Amino acid sequence: MRAADTPTGQERAGHAGQERAAHVVVVGGGIAGLAAAHRALATGSRVTVVEASDRVGGKLLPGEIEGARVDLGAESMLARRPEAVALAREVGLADALQAPATASASLWTRDTLVPMPKGHVMGVPGDPSALAGVLSDDGLRRVARDAELPPTEVDEDVAVGAYVAARVGREVVDRLVEPLLGGVYAGDAYRLSMRMAVPQLYEAARTHSSLLDGVREIQDRAAARQQTGPVFMGIAGGVGRLPLAVADAVRARGGEILLDTPVAAVRRTPDGWEVRTADRLIAADAVVLAVPAPHAARLLDPVSPGAAAELRTVEYASMALMTLAYRRADVSLPEGSGFLVPPVDGHTIKASTFASQKWGWIAEENPDLLVLRTSVGRYGEEKDLGRDDDELIDVSRSDLRAAVGLRARPVAARVTRWHDGLPQYPVGHHARVVRIRRHVDLLPGLAVCGAAYDGVGIPACIASAYAAVDRLGGDSSGVEELTAHPVQSLHGGAGQ
Repeated sequence: MRAADTPTGQERAGHAGQERAAHVVVVGGGIAGLAAAHRALATGSRVTVVEASDRVGGKLLPGEIEGARVDLGAESMLARRPEAVALAREVGLADALQAPATASASLWTRDTLVPMPKGHVMGVPGDPSALAGVLSDDGLRRVARDAELPPTEVDEDVAVGAYVAARVGREVVDRLVEPLLGGVYAGDAYRLSMRMAVPQLYEAARTHSSLLDGVREIQDRAAARQQTGPVFMGIAGGVGRLPLAVADAVRARGGEILLDTPVAAVRRTPDGWEVRTADRLIAADAVVLAVPAPHAARLLDPVSPGAAAELRTVEYASMALMTLAYRRADVSLPEGSGFLVPPVDGHTIKASTFASQKWGWIAEENPDLLVLRTSVGRYGEEKDLGRDDDELIDVSRSDLRAAVGLRARPVAARVTRWHDGLPQYPVGHHARVVRIRRHVDLLPGLAVCGAAYDGVGIPACIASAYAAVDRLGGDSSGVEELTAHPVQSLHGGAGQ
């Protein structure tokens, strides 16, 4: 071990009259870990980020295809919450923030491309007529029956699909809720927790006997707030620039980021914590675990077996993202940002984003090129991920040909696989997160954050990181707010 990484007693005590800055070690260099490091540095702490891979950013991954800059992971962030946009501004990306060039998306349903309906909350309308053109006549009549039905109990939690189907019919779930939630969680609406995945609907269900009445109240409150500006935001050059900029800011403030450094163990010491890697021991006053649930479980096993056991029950979905580049002269696409695909129709892709139409910066930088993305993979339906890259590209092209008549051959194509990329929030996840934090809170100087807890979107991960660091300093208000109001991750148009 490198003894230099273990402070001597004199270093721990500090020089006379000078208080030593607390040392926070953040395990994990994704956006949650980097945000935690950025927050900790702002409090005056010394910070070391330890990342197992050779890069920072996690599922925010910048890349290129045929010379065009693109995102190979998440490509937009919710702007109606402040955390992600504010952090981008803080780290020098204010001028690069860019709203989508178009916010209109479509559904590829019953082998027809139709405009995504307006006037709904995650697929549930305030007025049944909003879903005309998507639902059958029988489906629309079933939605209208909501007002006649007795209240449906939700208790502490309920599956989104089960509750919505009971109130307004299964067709709403299969044609709208499933593709919308699938674009965020790659999950199954009939398993996903309404309390965690769609907290707005959960509150409406608790306070209204009619779901449509609850949705109308949500819409009325939103109208009264008169929020202006885009719902979603991107970054010129790709959202994948955000973690790189945060990492630069962390280093500029004196923080250390260690790449290619898997953590073997964390343990308590009489003075705080110790983080062990392959070749060093890092002494810390506090540790933030900003890693996926299985990795957090492994590290917590010796110090908090209760938290580790809970974390091991968190399941993940895998997915693959196909990025295709075409000569613009060879392609004619419908207007809009892309389309979502209801799984009930049996197609392979679950969404497609027309990236060159959605993001003005891609079109401006590459006027002769057209870039689009497709995605494959849902929880419990991952057999298609066993196909090799060429097969995934071929099946994407086949579905695109059927959906929008795209017959041209791409000039370049690449596949990005996200194994266990999206944590699942089934019924009971809220209670599980509460239990995890109770276990962790028994260990002073330890905190957890990331997509496995309070929301999978970029603002949710950042909010989780800030709450974790604040909790280390004795401020539990952030954790309490997230517990009371999990962050809903919305879909930023097709293929987010």
